[in-house]
Amino acid sequence: MSYRDRAFYIGCAVWAYKDWVGDFYPPKSRAGDFLRLYSQRMTAVEGNTTFYSVPDEATVQRWAQESVPGFQFCLKLPRSVTHNGALMPRWPEALRFVAQMQPLGDRLGPFFAQLPPSYGPNQFFDLQAFLDHWPKQQGAIAVEVRHPDWFQSPHKERLNDLLQERSVGRVLLDTRPIYDCVDDGAEDPQIGSERRKPKLPLQPVVTAPFAIVRYIGHPSMTVNQIYFDEWVPRMAAWLQQGTQIYSFFHCPDESCSPAIARHFQYDLARAVGEAALPPMPWSRIEQLPQPSQLTLFE
Repeated sequence: MSYRDRAFYIGCAVWAYKDWVGDFYPPKSRAGDFLRLYSQRMTAVEGNTTFYSVPDEATVQRWAQESVPGFQFCLKLPRSVTHNGALMPRWPEALRFVAQMQPLGDRLGPFFAQLPPSYGPNQFFDLQAFLDHWPKQQGAIAVEVRHPDWFQSPHKERLNDLLQERSVGRVLLDTRPIYDCVDDGAEDPQIGSERRKPKLPLQPVVTAPFAIVRYIGHPSMTVNQIYFDEWVPRMAAWLQQGTQIYSFFHCPDESCSPAIARHFQYDLARAVGEAALPPMPWSRIEQLPQPSQLTLFE
């Protein structure tokens, strides 16, 4: 089975994390090998790197060459496009970016536009025009909103209708694991983090043939399990309905992210069966203990 045939993709927010060496990556792995090693263990990556810097042609070609066939890059639009007010004035730049990513070929997954908290429902028609211009033949797109009003009626219904009518995905960001624990009196897991995640309601709505889920996990697996027990049946139902899912797991302590992802894959596979959800490549490469035996989170 090739990755491209998968209904479920799983990954983290980055691949170049040196502290994964000796655990997720073999001991003594070199930085130049990280992408190749990552693509042999996960099936997709949330491309945060393109949010901060647009890679040149040689870099994009190298990504295609170093990753396994069909591995999926879900790339963020550059912040110069999404974080400078209205989107349409930046349309030529967005179009250039999409064109520059085409050498990824079958490794190119859906793009996504992460909009800032300042981009609210008052810019609805700008978003509508941007999505109407989007070159679907060069890649699908999903939208992540962060202005609180997008999560309230009537704006949430209006946004969902807009996305559904255009087969545009809605990025589902779940930050509850790192905030609910603080409400319970536990220490904030984001202490020391350079970029804090927004505290927003979860709206698990599918608006396209695919869904992108961004799960911000807690370093404690006991905390994550509460939310996994909610996400597993939801994703199982989506898979049964034919929805293609891209799921990304990120933790304020990035060293925990691969194991959190692997544990979720294990839980979901138990729910739907391995025939419907093949094992992640990481589990095939090495004879690792089952997630129930891991001591990382204890």
